Amino acid sequence: MNFEMWIRALKAARAAAGVSQEGLATLIKWSPSLIAAIETGRRRPTMEFAVASDEALHTGGLLAELLKEADRERGPSWFAAWRGYEQEATRLRAFEPCLVPGLLQTEEYARAVISAGGLHQPPMVDELVAVRMERQQLLQRDDSPQCVFLVDETAVRRPVGGPEVLDAQLGRLLEVAEFPHVRLHVVPLNVGAHVGLGGGFVLVELADGEEAIYLENAARGHVLNDPEMIRLIAQKWDSLLGEALSTGASLELIRKLKVTP
Repeated sequence: MNFEMWIRALKAARAAAGVSQEGLATLIKWSPSLIAAIETGRRRPTMEFAVASDEALHTGGLLAELLKEADRERGPSWFAAWRGYEQEATRLRAFEPCLVPGLLQTEEYARAVISAGGLHQPPMVDELVAVRMERQQLLQRDDSPQCVFLVDETAVRRPVGGPEVLDAQLGRLLEVAEFPHVRLHVVPLNVGAHVGLGGGFVLVELADGEEAIYLENAARGHVLNDPEMIRLIAQKWDSLLGEALSTGASLELIRKLKVTP
């Protein structure tokens, strides 16, 4: 099961119900442009969209079940929930203490991270790398969220994949920092101890005002909506941002670390 087949199922359900894209948009209160983007593969469907479409098209939960199956085949099952939040975010703030964030990784860097330790067989490595690269389309959309990335200086110095891979990765960071909706900050090593040493996190805000955070441990990731936890992570974010270099100084540091022009 892949997302092309899921899209075909959605189109078939619409046709059987005699409902146009615009008609479905009216029924589920989503924009016609978003439905068009999903049906052309430019946007990933969320579970909320699948459930709403099932109700509107009277498909008995078929689209939601097919989406669950497709998500299970496109990466760890526990990550599926977060992908929906990530794709629907209007604002995204991410901090990483050890690595370049996944949304900013080059394919070679991502492959080095995912294949480290030999925990995955090559076909699974290929699949996980492909999923990570697909997620990065988020930064190329016309309606991309406002993104702020904070990374510890350790992340831009660690030679993941070797010096050449790191050098290309630094170049990618400089490219992405030119996007009008992206800001990049580095927390310098001379800060010493800071509140982010316990682990990375991502905060997102959706168009309807909903907020969520994503936390990852050694085994899996977790999506949390608890207001107290969100408040705590937001306080950590503010503290880290206060310790970080300005955007200009951060990019200058990255340029100095980059070996090739």
